Order: sequence, then C-alpha cells, then structure tokens
Amino acid sequence: MKETPEHIQLILKSLPEKPGVYRFYDDSGTVIYVGKAKRLKRRVSSYFNKDHDSPKVRMLVTKIRDIETVVVDSEWDALLLENSMIKQFKPKYNIMLKDDKTYPWIAVTRETFPRIFPTRRPDPATMQLFGPYSSVKQMNVLLDLLHEMFPFRNCKILRNNDRPCMQYQIKKCAAPCCGLIPPEEYKANIEKAVQIIKGNRKEVIKELHDEMMRYAGELKFEQAGEVKRKIGALENFIGKSVVVNPSLTDMDVFGMEEDADNNCFYVSFLRVVDGAVVQAHTLEIGNRLETTREDALWTGILDIRDRVGELSPTLLVPFMPEIVPEGWNLQVPQRGDKRKLLDLALHNAHFYMLEKKKRQDLADPERRNMRVLQALQQALGMKTLPRRIECFDNSNTQGEDPVAAMSCFIDGKPAKSEYRHFNIKTVVGADDFASMEEVIYRRYHRLLEEDKPLPDLVVIDGGKGQLRAAWNAILALHIEDRLMMVGIAKRLEDIYKVGDDLPVYIDKRSEAQKLLQHVRDEVHRFGITHHRKRRSKTSIASVLDDAPGIGKILKTKLLKEFKSVAKITAASEPELAAVIGPKKAADLKAYLSKI
Repeated sequence: MKETPEHIQLILKSLPEKPGVYRFYDDSGTVIYVGKAKRLKRRVSSYFNKDHDSPKVRMLVTKIRDIETVVVDSEWDALLLENSMIKQFKPKYNIMLKDDKTYPWIAVTRETFPRIFPTRRPDPATMQLFGPYSSVKQMNVLLDLLHEMFPFRNCKILRNNDRPCMQYQIKKCAAPCCGLIPPEEYKANIEKAVQIIKGNRKEVIKELHDEMMRYAGELKFEQAGEVKRKIGALENFIGKSVVVNPSLTDMDVFGMEEDADNNCFYVSFLRVVDGAVVQAHTLEIGNRLETTREDALWTGILDIRDRVGELSPTLLVPFMPEIVPEGWNLQVPQRGDKRKLLDLALHNAHFYMLEKKKRQDLADPERRNMRVLQALQQALGMKTLPRRIECFDNSNTQGEDPVAAMSCFIDGKPAKSEYRHFNIKTVVGADDFASMEEVIYRRYHRLLEEDKPLPDLVVIDGGKGQLRAAWNAILALHIEDRLMMVGIAKRLEDIYKVGDDLPVYIDKRSEAQKLLQHVRDEVHRFGITHHRKRRSKTSIASVLDDAPGIGKILKTKLLKEFKSVAKITAASEPELAAVIGPKKAADLKAYLSKI
C-alpha cells in the first residue's frame, strides 16, 4: 500500500464488503468526491493501492484527508444516495449537471382560482410545475391553446371587484374576482388544462364530448357549441404534434451522446403520450472523473425524474444498465416504432452537442482550436501542446518521378506558406521507405542548420514501416527528445506511435482524429498537384529533349506557341518553320515522324 495518513489506513482496514456510498474530504473539511460501491472496502481501497492512468484521479488521491461511508442495502440504494449527495455537496471532482441557460416552465399556482403562466423561476412551494421546455415556441403554442379553451385569470393579484375588467368582455377571463364562475367549475377547467399539459389529451376530449352531449340533451345549444369549439381547437393542436404511432402506450425515452472532446455527456429526454411526443429536454453532464456511461445515464434519468415528477411505466434506453431496480421496466428496442423513438432521442442528444459546439466556436474560434489541440495532446500522451504539426507524404508513378510533400498546421489551422515540396535525390526506383527517410532527414537537418524551431508533432502518411524509416532519420539527427512522430495507416486510418505494435485509441468521430485527417488530406492535395506538374514536365521533356537541334530556348518557344507536344506533332512543317526556322523545322518533323 502506498504511504497514506495513518487514520486513513485504519479506515480502509475497517471498511465492510457491502454496498454503500463514500465521501472524500480535503484538509479544509470540504467534500471533494462522492462515490458509490458494490463493495465499499474493495472500491475505496483501490484509490490507494494501485497506480491510476487518469491525472484527475491521481490529483484527487493526493488531496484526500478523510473518508466517510454509508452502508446501504443494495446497489440501487447506493445509486440513489450518491445522486442525492452529489446534488447536496456539489463536490469538485464529481459529474455535474450543467444548464447554459434557464429553461422555461409552465406554472399552475396553488390558489382557489389558480393562474397558468410561463416562468423561468420555478418555485415548487407555490406552484405546480411542468417542464422544462427546451422550445419556447412549443410552450407558447400550448399556453395559447389553454387560454383559448379555458378563460383563466391573468391578473397576478385576485381582488374582489364590483364589475369585471376588459379581459372578461373579450372572453379571455371568467371573472372569478366578481364571482361570475363557481370555484368548482374553475377548478374543473384547471384539472382539464393540467391533463392537456401532461399529454392526456384523449381523456380531455372524451370529457368534453360528454359535456357537449349533456348540454345538447338539456337543449343548451349555445353552451354545447362552445364546448364543440374547444374540442376542435384541441384536436387541431393534437394534429400538429409529433406523432410516432397512436397505438404506442405512454413511455419516456432517453438517448445519450458522449462528447470526448469536451469530456461530458448529453442525455436527451422525450415524453410520449398516446403515440405523440409531448415534451423534450436535453441535459449536459460534466465528466469530472472516471464517469461511466451507466453513471451518466442514471444521473440523467434521476434528474429528469426530479424535474418532471414520476416517470412513465416504460423507459426506452440506449443500453441496458447493470443496475436495474425492481419494478422498473427498461427496454432497449432493436427495431420497429420504439426503435424509431429511441433513434429520435439519440439524434436530439447528438444535435444538441453539435449546436453547443457551434455556438462556442462562433463566440470564440480560437477556443475551439485550442480545445482540439488539447484533445490531441491528451490522446497521444504528448508533453507539450501540438501547436505546430508537419505531415509528410510520398508519391511516384511506377517508380518514376518520385516526389514528397509536407503540409503544416499552426494552432490547428493550415499554414499554406509553410507547405513544402521535395524532389527525391538519392533514392532510385519506388522505395517509399528510403524516400521518406531522405525527406525527413533533409527537412530537419536544414531546420537545425538554420536554427529554426522544430515542430511539436510530425505525422507520417503511412503505416509502421514508413514510420520506422522516418524515425531512423530523427535518430540520426539526435532530436528524438524534441518532437513526437506518429503514422496514419492508410487502410483503417489507425494512429501508430513509434515502437508501438498496437494503434493509439482515438475516437474516429472526435475532433482530434478529424484534425489529423485534415492534416493528412492537405498533404495529399498539395503533393498530388506537384506530382502531376512534374510528371507533365517529364513527359514533355522526354519527347523534345532528344530532338536534334532543339534546345531549352526553342523548346520554350514551341510550347508557348502550340501549348502541347500533341499540337507540335500535328503541326505542319511550314507552321514549325515560322517558329524555329526551316532547317530545324525539317529536322524536328523528321524526328517526330520516327517516334
């Protein structure tokens, strides 16, 4: 066991092999981490008796000065208690829920004649709350429907008045201040409105239909017509809702997306009632330490439950967690309408992530570049930020015209003035390994001679063979401690470090991987353009260089006049004579006719 304070060693020895929750404290007595464990003794001891890859975990362990634990009956109880303590203590190293803006709610006041209104300051003590709503437009459409169907009061303070205000005259309020509506009828309207907000709209339509028929049976046709208008408004609203399948029962759907670049998760929530999506919300969960996908998913589910109240009987989730409490019906659909719902939730989480990144990038483009470079630094295990990246690629045509190219990125952006071309000088034939070694040696030998700074990262477009050849040049120059070199295998686009048999794991969708691909694509584009020009010059030279009496000046004149070798060959002798004279024209025509 590593050296730890004596009282912590005593705590570790006395911990039980039971499920529970543990809290770590720093020297100021502040809770810095809350965790759950299937076996407290094994989990808590692991922080102190093994080496950790994560720098955050190593930093956490150095700050622990005291430990407290709570034993519970099951892993599920541990999960609930952990979630509660994280919200209570807000520890520095735990996952944290983030909201970059205050989402609106629909509030129903707890009064004799309640109000229904939007708010961004929810108070559960004085309001019944529904939400949050990620779309203000969607919420306002629903509120407009409720005020159209039921004339609730708009005034913040209810006073006893002798005569109703203008809102009553335009049928926007039932004037409870003047006693023009009984509390029972007003309360019944509120209950119907709450059912509509919750998504139980078919039940409300049935109640309204029964009410309409009762009025009609009593020959109260004006009242029956008013109820019919309400039914029409509600049916029109339902027709505009996102309907998946009317036969689906009520369920809640959770999708999740992991953002490796920003070290966080996004959990999206959809509430489906009678086959229609009636509510949607997305949470951002910051990944402070070794947070698993399951921890993030359960954090999102429990937080949504705190926000919206009881969850539906059926939950659709992207994967089945190891901990599933008794009485919870979690499903991972593979096909059909339920799968479409799950895909919709997954897309919501993904596009929320993209939208947030886009907002951040628009606000601060340099921040995005630094974030990508930091992600690449972490993925490759570099000591310094890869602010200057140089990438090399070879190209040739069946061993002829071998050339190489170099692209350069500075602070994550192409620095095209720094791009370079190389003609291979010492290698004969199609030997990509030797060509790469020559180019790398020449490039960095020159930088050393000119006392210019070396790049932080060198990328070789090729697998382990090309990487090894390039590294030989670095070793010959004795600069192996001054830069890092990696190779990109062409087939699977895996990233290899020098001396490693297995590729470095980088998420193929991550911005770090995309940056490396962009660097590689740029060297391809730049190298191919140069190679085509050189090959074109070589093919021209191979025909005209051996022509008798045609030197560099006359060759330039001919190409300037006729534009190509094909047109020179097709030209008549008088046309050639007009450019290079009769005798040379006759010799050139005779030469071209032979070949």
